[in-house]
Amino acid sequence: MSSLSQLQVDLRQMIIAIETAVSQVGMNDTNHGKRVGYIASQIGHQVGFSDGEIQYAFELGLLHDCGVSTEQMHTNLVNYFDWSDADIHCKIGYRLLKDFEPLSKFATPILYHHTPWEKLKQIDLTQQDARMANLIFLADRIDIMAATHYESDILLARKEIVNTIVNYSGSYFAPKLIDAFTELEASEAFWIALENRHITRYTWDMGQLKTSQLLSIAQLKQLSLILAYIVDQKSSFTAQHSIRVAQLARYLASIYGLSAEQCEKIEVAGLLHDLGKLHTPDSILEKPGPLNEIELSIMKQHSYETFEILRHIDGLDEIAHWAAFHHEGLNGVGYPFHPNKKELSVEARIIAVADIFQALVQDRPYRDGMKLDEVRKILENFTNNGKLDADVVNLAIGHEERCFSIAIGDSIRGANP
Repeated sequence: MSSLSQLQVDLRQMIIAIETAVSQVGMNDTNHGKRVGYIASQIGHQVGFSDGEIQYAFELGLLHDCGVSTEQMHTNLVNYFDWSDADIHCKIGYRLLKDFEPLSKFATPILYHHTPWEKLKQIDLTQQDARMANLIFLADRIDIMAATHYESDILLARKEIVNTIVNYSGSYFAPKLIDAFTELEASEAFWIALENRHITRYTWDMGQLKTSQLLSIAQLKQLSLILAYIVDQKSSFTAQHSIRVAQLARYLASIYGLSAEQCEKIEVAGLLHDLGKLHTPDSILEKPGPLNEIELSIMKQHSYETFEILRHIDGLDEIAHWAAFHHEGLNGVGYPFHPNKKELSVEARIIAVADIFQALVQDRPYRDGMKLDEVRKILENFTNNGKLDADVVNLAIGHEERCFSIAIGDSIRGANP
């Protein structure tokens, strides 16, 4: 088991995890960020970028849509070549990354990655930021136009795509980048590489190329807070859910007597536990009533999606399991893995209790947040039927006022006794 001082995560793998999570919002197209990163890196290579600049362009492409949380925003970005409100997600992405040192270098290009070239030239930016922002805008629009043709007729459709893009040379896109694109796209391989089976392999290979930067546990927590914000913005009814679950789980872990390093890792798992909900349709999260059988079956996929996002990150194996097991019951009633009791560690059991506790006190589209006596009864019932760990539940009930305060967000510092 890794100690706190030894737990370090490769930045590139975390960037890929961010893209994997954010691209889930696309529902039926979950590789947009990967393709934009690939297109940008290939155009950069054609222009004559250094190896470092090519790597930067690839990672910027992966991160460029980190401000997108809702299906509606994604739909508008796909359906309109120049959507009037495109700057909203650019500003969100900028705010998310600008104060996180390992990724702050991407913030300004993300802010301007939907700004036409003729306007971009008038803004006081470094040449590097302006060039990279416009490169991502170009790669993004190429992919949006091509997306419906992958796996079918992309080699036939590319001519129309290229003609449309070339018409924006000098206005929306830098002529030098357009020239590089027209030279690059002449190769069928460029277009074939963008199909799902190839782009996922390419991204996997890139993830195996370790960066020189490793994230400490403190930086991992800060990045997890960014991801939690993205998830919680998907629905007004889940705002702050991940953060409060993380705070409550950490508090329960501390009074349970777990070590400081386990408390830190549990907090990270709590922040990341609902990453998979980015792939849950907004209509299900916002439904003002019980889910039907089909909707419930879709909802039950989100824990697995969380696991798939996290399991490829070296060093996060424990955290991936704790996060993904938050809907599992000790009695085998839960989803989606149905582990036995031995596989449900105390850390996973703590997160499960924290998740249910916080969800019960939070307003949802079909009910108001519950009072403490209602929460207590439900937790006790879950304990009696064997779903939740009795020791953890009794601990929560024994400190119920403090837990309630943390769960509703009244005590920002409540998670650190």
